[in-house]
Amino acid sequence: MFAITPRLLLRPPWPEDAADLYDAANDLRIARNLARLPWPYRPADALHYCQTAAADPLPHLLVVDRQADRPRVLGTCGLDEREGRIVLGYWIRCDSWNRGYASEAGKALVAIARALGHGRLSATHFVDNPASGAVLRKIGFHETGAVEQRWSEGRKAMSPSRHFEWSVRGADRARHIVQPAAG
Repeated sequence: MFAITPRLLLRPPWPEDAADLYDAANDLRIARNLARLPWPYRPADALHYCQTAAADPLPHLLVVDRQADRPRVLGTCGLDEREGRIVLGYWIRCDSWNRGYASEAGKALVAIARALGHGRLSATHFVDNPASGAVLRKIGFHETGAVEQRWSEGRKAMSPSRHFEWSVRGADRARHIVQPAAG
């Protein structure tokens, strides 16, 4: 599965991407904001991800800057199944934060989820990472009000996380709101 956005290419990882993925992900600031990224992150972890991502029936995609002089891995995004829910996740390398890449990739991933027939998605972010909550809101997720403890490999501890949901019904309702005419 592939997606092209104005600035990005979302595509499955290949084993030859492992060095670029390692370079992008090997930062504790990323690992502490994710539940499952191992820390310390090793080249073997990046290779394992690249080798196994394609075996999952749900998409796990590299986020690649297609406007750079040469394609540059910016992060990953994907869908997982956890506790009967389809969960959206993403991360972007630190030197590319605050440029809208996570929102752009997230919107494309939601479109992929819809194309695959998923009408409801979940996501969480650690409470001390409000920027991730802003991304989720921007791509159409709504906070449920639930705060749950989640394990973080980067923190090696449980940490409170906010729960978000997205649904086709909510997205369609928001898109079809009729604004009163001026005048």
